[in-house]
Amino acid sequence: MQTTELDPALSQALGDAQRAGLKLVIGNKNYSTWSMRAWVAMTAFNIPFEEVNISLKQPETSSQILQYSTSGRVPVLVAGETVVWDSLAICEYLAEQFPEKNMWPQDVDDRAMARSICAEMHSGFGALRSAMWMNIRASFPGKGRTPEAQADIGRIGEIWEDCLAKSGPHDFLFGDFTIADAYFAPVVMRFRTYAVSLAPVLQSYVDRVAAHPAVEKWIAGALRETARLPALDVYPE
Repeated sequence: MQTTELDPALSQALGDAQRAGLKLVIGNKNYSTWSMRAWVAMTAFNIPFEEVNISLKQPETSSQILQYSTSGRVPVLVAGETVVWDSLAICEYLAEQFPEKNMWPQDVDDRAMARSICAEMHSGFGALRSAMWMNIRASFPGKGRTPEAQADIGRIGEIWEDCLAKSGPHDFLFGDFTIADAYFAPVVMRFRTYAVSLAPVLQSYVDRVAAHPAVEKWIAGALRETARLPALDVYPE
């Protein structure tokens, strides 16, 4: 009996299709940092999904999100009967479901560091979040420079410098684009909105992330949005 071996690219595409049916629930692309992390990761690694966009801070926002998750927060990944409602958990779930895509660095030490800096981003930098919220359409040069936010900027710079010193000054944090870069993409958006002055090697990294096709696609979506959150569109004097 003759057997036919599938082309590897076709075989992978068929595998992706079998595992498709993923639905990602997100908030406004202009403002929702946590949504951006999961969306950019899925888009960068060509993981097919249906996008459900819910406008934040509206009377119906909570009830709409509750249709997908009892957490009442975005993002939410719906994978059949499985619901994952945290951006880092979503990325970990996807990395397990699509191991061939190498969403985390392949080197064990790099992978440990990548997970560590994502966890630090996930749980820390509250001053930066509070004083310098994400608004891709806006321009707030020089705003939000509280001492605490400045300390967060310094720490992020240290993280990026440590990673780029190993991977190379013209690469992403671990050479190829990984979950770690997706996780810091909203910080890149903040640094651009608030015109944060960076060392040349760090500014080059900001430029590379902003120019990544997945990030560019997110930015384009943010610029097309018509929904506005007035409280986040003006920086108070």
